[in-house]
Amino acid sequence: MAGRNQGCQDRWYQMAQKRLPVLRWLPRYSLQWLQFDIIAGLTVGLTVVPQALAYAEVAGLPMQYGLYSSFVGCFIYCLLGTAKDVTLGPTAIMSLLVSSYAFHDPAYAILLTFLSGCIQLVMGLLHLGFLLDFISYPVIRGFTSAAAVTIGFNQVKALLGLRNVPQQFFLQVYYTFSKIGETRAGDAILGLICLTMLIGLHQMKNHIPRVYQMERLSVRIGRLIVWVTATARNALVVLFASLVAYSFQVTGSQPFTLTGTIPQGLPPFQSPPFSKVTANETVHFGEMVQAMGTGLAVVPLMGLLETVAIAKAFASQNNYQIDPDQELLAMGFTNLFGSFVSSYPVTGSFGRTAVNAQTGVCSPAGGLITGALVLLSLAYLTSLFYYIPKAALAAVIICAVAPMFDARIFCTLWQVKRLDLVPLCVTFLLCFWEMQYGIMAGVLVSAILLLYPIARPKIKVSEHEMILLQPASGLHFPAIEFLRDTVHKQALSESPVRTVILDCTHVNNIDYTVVKGLSDLLQEFRCKRTSLIFINVQAHVLQVLLAADLEGFYNFSNLEDAERSCEEELHRAREALFDGSDSILPTSGIIQ
Repeated sequence: MAGRNQGCQDRWYQMAQKRLPVLRWLPRYSLQWLQFDIIAGLTVGLTVVPQALAYAEVAGLPMQYGLYSSFVGCFIYCLLGTAKDVTLGPTAIMSLLVSSYAFHDPAYAILLTFLSGCIQLVMGLLHLGFLLDFISYPVIRGFTSAAAVTIGFNQVKALLGLRNVPQQFFLQVYYTFSKIGETRAGDAILGLICLTMLIGLHQMKNHIPRVYQMERLSVRIGRLIVWVTATARNALVVLFASLVAYSFQVTGSQPFTLTGTIPQGLPPFQSPPFSKVTANETVHFGEMVQAMGTGLAVVPLMGLLETVAIAKAFASQNNYQIDPDQELLAMGFTNLFGSFVSSYPVTGSFGRTAVNAQTGVCSPAGGLITGALVLLSLAYLTSLFYYIPKAALAAVIICAVAPMFDARIFCTLWQVKRLDLVPLCVTFLLCFWEMQYGIMAGVLVSAILLLYPIARPKIKVSEHEMILLQPASGLHFPAIEFLRDTVHKQALSESPVRTVILDCTHVNNIDYTVVKGLSDLLQEFRCKRTSLIFINVQAHVLQVLLAADLEGFYNFSNLEDAERSCEEELHRAREALFDGSDSILPTSGIIQ
């Protein structure tokens, strides 16, 4: 009895570990891990605060919503996440999608967060993560590259201090160039300086030599200072720009466009808005959902895709395993609970995850430090954000999204498989019109390219006294008409009509539509007083064909037996023709 109870407890503990991954690493936690996690959490926190402010601008929301969206994921992922490196929060792509589907309205953005979380939770519980596999790599790269161009160009107006520029990409390009004469010199100069500093610090980080234990302490400390400076470059550049803006404010002049007042304090804990009251009417829940439309599919799917892809990449790099379905649950709970603190939809951030990994994070507990830093910023530092120039935030965003544009993928696909350029280019170009149209069109084109070989399988044709047809893959219902056309072209439309041997060596699956088509073909061959013979039919396929009880179906285990039978059939047919008999092959059967 005691042994049975112990076994039951072990199973319950294993189930708890599966759903609460924190139980796997917490018993092994050490002071050394704590040191690395604190350093990583602080470093990521210095990155996420300026990025959160900037990404809220991309989403078309007041800047405090970027910070509201930056801390919930840190705490929930610590409990539910399976990748030690991943950090959840606002990202450039998700902010762009929120801008498209939430109409720059916080109420719609928060409701979108709640519904996305619910959808992601359902997908995780039903193990529907495999649906992400139907979004091909060319579609993903086309979308991210178009998003990089769209987001980057969207920041040009802030970098130059231009006003009244529309959000739609093509109109944005037109108005930006037409208003170039209205550029504010202060914003443009500061923006270019910030861009130069960010690019320089990024290059500096990439060229820092490795630190070796045998080197002098002063050398190691110097390299550490340079590395920390380069890693926290976003925070340092924003701080520099803010000090410059504040110095001008003190002197009584202000040549820069500033962020302005950001409400101080933590967000209120309240339920998501299931309706919206305007000056003239009340927009009910159904109308809000209808207005968001395809965003309810695109936003949760793209969020999951980005998070799982990042988690897999860093798990492979750092030699540990992740659970994709558990990642879906972590994302779902993050967005679900985030909607109660006015968060907009979040996902995994590749840039901040890379910073987390490079600083040597040992567990998801590093996110607790990052989340605490964001909460401290909301509670005490928002008054200082007033002096952040928008040009500096624009520079931060441009440098963050620039690596997302992958020009090499076009050359790579040209060399490897040119047909994959079709979904890439369709997605890339249509995303400039509307993001959802680009993604849907790319997935549709990919699906067509995936289904075309199924509908038009390769069929090897060998001509001897008889015609040998060998499909290169399984036969599914879209392919049966193509097979019938091939048989007609090769045998039934010829004179004299020739016997066909169908080699099913590679046919590992058929459906009822194919069975019905084969039945019709057998009937046509009987009418033409010739034969359609099957060889090498796999056991499970043969079971289906025999269950259908096809009249005239005849299967042989090899080509030699089939040819011998055809010769005998031809001999019997000649004799039957001589004596007036209608006898040919048996109705159906198997010869092994």
